[in-house]
Amino acid sequence: MNTLVIICGPTASGKTALAIEVARHFGTEIISADSRQIYREMRIGTAVPSPEELAAVKHHFIRTKSIFDYYNAFMYETEVLALLEDLFRRMNPVVMAGGSGMYIDAVCHGIDDIPTVDPAVRQQMLVFYEQEGLEGLRRRLREVDPEYYGQVDLNNPKRLLKALEISVQSGRPYSSFLTRTRKERPFRTLKVGLDLPRQELYDRINRRVLQMVEEGLTEEARRLLPHRHTNALNTVGYKEIFDHLDGKITLDEAIERIRANTRKYARKQLTWFRRDPEIRWFRPEEKEKVIEWIKRKMEAMRDER
Repeated sequence: MNTLVIICGPTASGKTALAIEVARHFGTEIISADSRQIYREMRIGTAVPSPEELAAVKHHFIRTKSIFDYYNAFMYETEVLALLEDLFRRMNPVVMAGGSGMYIDAVCHGIDDIPTVDPAVRQQMLVFYEQEGLEGLRRRLREVDPEYYGQVDLNNPKRLLKALEISVQSGRPYSSFLTRTRKERPFRTLKVGLDLPRQELYDRINRRVLQMVEEGLTEEARRLLPHRHTNALNTVGYKEIFDHLDGKITLDEAIERIRANTRKYARKQLTWFRRDPEIRWFRPEEKEKVIEWIKRKMEAMRDER
């Protein structure tokens, strides 16, 4: 049975290094499951693997889209499944690594077929948000989709905007698309989660943020400043530097905010992944244990056939 080995966990936990070790051991390739590393303009702020890491093993879905492209988890699911069909003809297992839980779930179980939003509709809703604010989004959503209104985080404008965009685009409530039907896949999955003590993770995050700044995060953000309205750039690391470039905060304050917001994001990632009972948790340095576990599980799968 073809096997997709998924290496997941919070940001800065060591997923890339482990994925490379696993891929090299099995002579296979890596599919990135990072919803921001996919954008070619955002290299430093998304901690894209280094040139040496990219050269060590072939990676897919790294810097393949533009921040000006509309992209979502359903499109990712479709493209990854097509790639896997090709890769499994030549290698087994294939490795997927990343921290975007929704992208990983889309590949493993499928995602609802959400309509693509026309840029004009997206702009229309952004203008509405600018004029009416968060309360306007809530009021509009309550009118067009009371079911989703009752379950969404009403303090999250991104979620509200998405639901309104889909509702306006399709003429149907956004909730009507959320069937959550689990799709069958022609491959099995093995999920490896990386976990480490909270303070150790925070130290890694703090060091990574400083490294990004030293590598030129401020200059990268300055180049992207004219495009800050794009959804891709509504991202930790860039938002804080944009505030610094606007003169609202100092660079040191921006760095501390990036660190704090990245720690908050890491906690959200862990909450997402911990709900999945299929994940087997390891420490980042347990590379040999991970490889042996994968080998045992794959042998057991062969014996089951």
